[in-house]
Amino acid sequence: MLRTTLAGLRLHRSRYVTTVLAILLGVMFVSGTMVFADTLNAGYEESVMGSATGVDAIAEPTAPGPPAEEGPEPLTGDHLEEVRALPETASAGGLVRSQAVLLDAEGRAFGFMPPAAVAFDGPVRFSAAEGALPSGDGEIALATSTAGQTGFGVGDTVTVLDRREREREFTVTGLVNFGVDPSYSGNGAVVLDPGTLEEVTGATGYTEIDAVAAEGYSDREAADAMAAALGSAAEVATGEEFGLALAESFGAPTEMLRIALMLFAFISMFVAGIVIYNTFAILIAQRQRELALLRCVGAQRSQVFRSVLAESAVVGLGASALGVLAGTGAGVAGSALVGPLVTGTETGADAVVTPVAVLTGLTVGTAVTVCSALIPAVRATRVAPLVALRTSASAAGLEKGTGRVRVAAGTVLFTGAAALVALTRYTGPTQAGPVLVTAAMLVAFVGVVVLGPLLVRGAVRVLGLPLRRAGVASTLAVDNSARSPRRAATAMIALTVGATLMTGYSVVSASLETTMTAQLEEQFPIEYQLNPQFSLEPIEEDADGEPAVPTVPAEVREALADEPTVEAVYGQRTTQVTLGDGTPLSVMTYTGAVIGTDLTADAVEGDVSGMGPGKVLLVERYAEAAGAGVGDTYTVPVEGGTDLELEVAALTDGTGRFWGATLDESDFTAAFPEVDGDEVLFVDGADGADPADLREAVFSAVDDHPTVQVGSAAEIKEQLSSIMDIAFYTIAAMLGLAIVIAVFGISNTMALSVLERTRESALLRALGLARSQLRRMLSVEAVLLCLIGAGIGIVFGVLFGWAAIVSVLPDPRISVPLGQIAVFVAIAVLAGLLASVVPGRRAAGTSITGALASE
Repeated sequence: MLRTTLAGLRLHRSRYVTTVLAILLGVMFVSGTMVFADTLNAGYEESVMGSATGVDAIAEPTAPGPPAEEGPEPLTGDHLEEVRALPETASAGGLVRSQAVLLDAEGRAFGFMPPAAVAFDGPVRFSAAEGALPSGDGEIALATSTAGQTGFGVGDTVTVLDRREREREFTVTGLVNFGVDPSYSGNGAVVLDPGTLEEVTGATGYTEIDAVAAEGYSDREAADAMAAALGSAAEVATGEEFGLALAESFGAPTEMLRIALMLFAFISMFVAGIVIYNTFAILIAQRQRELALLRCVGAQRSQVFRSVLAESAVVGLGASALGVLAGTGAGVAGSALVGPLVTGTETGADAVVTPVAVLTGLTVGTAVTVCSALIPAVRATRVAPLVALRTSASAAGLEKGTGRVRVAAGTVLFTGAAALVALTRYTGPTQAGPVLVTAAMLVAFVGVVVLGPLLVRGAVRVLGLPLRRAGVASTLAVDNSARSPRRAATAMIALTVGATLMTGYSVVSASLETTMTAQLEEQFPIEYQLNPQFSLEPIEEDADGEPAVPTVPAEVREALADEPTVEAVYGQRTTQVTLGDGTPLSVMTYTGAVIGTDLTADAVEGDVSGMGPGKVLLVERYAEAAGAGVGDTYTVPVEGGTDLELEVAALTDGTGRFWGATLDESDFTAAFPEVDGDEVLFVDGADGADPADLREAVFSAVDDHPTVQVGSAAEIKEQLSSIMDIAFYTIAAMLGLAIVIAVFGISNTMALSVLERTRESALLRALGLARSQLRRMLSVEAVLLCLIGAGIGIVFGVLFGWAAIVSVLPDPRISVPLGQIAVFVAIAVLAGLLASVVPGRRAAGTSITGALASE
């Protein structure tokens, strides 16, 4: 039986081409995903460990307990000298860290937050990757990421603002690779001489002390000696421990990416499994005479069963091996090309191909193939020996009617899917919502598998009406699809899965973009927003010696108010008060704006337009804590003054422009006269103003204030749209792999159907059907199959896309992208035409007399 099985594989190699391709693509995705993620993880570790292991022990200030509001107390120069004096250390250096404003090539402040400003006092774990570290006043080094974003390089002159916002020019002497350390990778970094750093930022003390072990001492001994010397002031770890902890904390992004990619790999293998099952089911049906002859010459049922499984195992193992090779190459290429975009740093690590990745690919591909062949193998054992005496080699027995049990089972499955979706509507937006929707979608897919023949028959009757009027070839195609609904349903389910996922994600993407755009328009009802660069370090102190809140200079507002292209300028001012129970409350107002007219939002209770002097807009949770409602009196405490007794005009949810307690400008100014600066300015253009002129006016107003950042509602919307489009096309490309596998499956089904209907095709040719008509018949049959599969998938995609978005957002704006769906339909038609090319040519090229004589 083994020799017979292998001989059959050699004889009918062409029958397994599409099956091998389906397995290869699915396994390629599995192995490629694992190689991709493992390589990125190794890149993270190498990037971090490369700096951390440059020293033997690292000490950081001990973080204060939970009640403390300030950060850890920096280590001092005495601490550094104690470490240097230890016999266990050969050398030690300290790292000073603060923030400094770096101006880009256009003279604007770089980044939403200022980059870290650091200085190295002695040897530390960082060194210059290019050039040299600064050695005196007038020199600076940049992080490699910062240099890449700003375009500055070694030898260039850059400008940095000191804590009094005075400009200082420096020459770039080198570039430092800080790796993925979050203290430096997020907003970038600049490196200054220790003395210069203190002049620019005022920072003193060390945020890190690094040491190299003396000869004869291990890194563990050096770390223990440092811990004993520094006591409770610092937490000490070896360089390897520090690097591993940092690398582990940054393994999350690649693990999340691995999970997402493995989900798509699962989808690909699911679709491939359907294709494999369909292939073996048709092959077994076609080989009834061959199997019956084997039974006649003495083969037992168990031998036939094992031969079919052996056949599937050989095909699965061979195709999986090819898939592992292709996946390894894809994973290596993906980590090299996409890795820096995902991680935000050059990984620089060699490709990581683990035995787990190889064995997983081989095991998954082979197991899916064998499992997909189980039912056809069982069916093969039921072929009676007398079948060998029949004259037909058709796949009789493959097609069965849609019985009551199948209808009942399908109805139960669809009802269960609907119940899961209804449960998400009952529970409201929760984290479990997407899980329930996914479960409902999988249940619905099983329902399509069960009721597939019935769905195909119904769809063929509807779509077949116009096709029957298109000629003989189209009529024959409709009759062929209706005659074999079970085979058609098995082939189209793969395309249904892919179309459902692509349509569903397009609905989610479009709805999310529409919802966020609507919310942006509500919360950003103006064209430009100006705010000072956010900083963790206060630039200056007020008259009382307290850190001053950064504000937009008053002259910026005055300049904008004089511009003819500007309709209005609104300012936002905020202060903090403490309620009687110790709860902090943000009190805010908008200067120059009529709240409820110029700035408005939906209220939970009451009407924002009723706002005015003597009234307050209050976030709902503060009102509930005080037992106040719309129309009631709410007390806003004023330190050193008379508390405000205000009428509650409306309650808000706190997610829009009105958070905390919002006061009328006159009430706010009277209660908090010391708050006289605008934290944010909102600029609304005049009707008919040229957008280019408005933009020029806004940027001209901030020319002398480089730290004032300008944001545009239009630019934010464009960025949002760009992000959503990138995400959509990335995921669509991944799901497209499932579509490709589905097309192979349909092509395989058509090819096997042509082989089965060789005599029938010959008879049609003998009766006068031309070669072109025969090819057209198969093309229409394939297109009809693809349209049915894509149509069911599109309906499911819209339904489950809607269910997914409402399960996570409280008030979504549902958007169905008809243009993208039209593209999916066009792709389905093209897929059908492509799937029919090879089978059509084979059918048209078959000899009429040879086919009739062979039966």
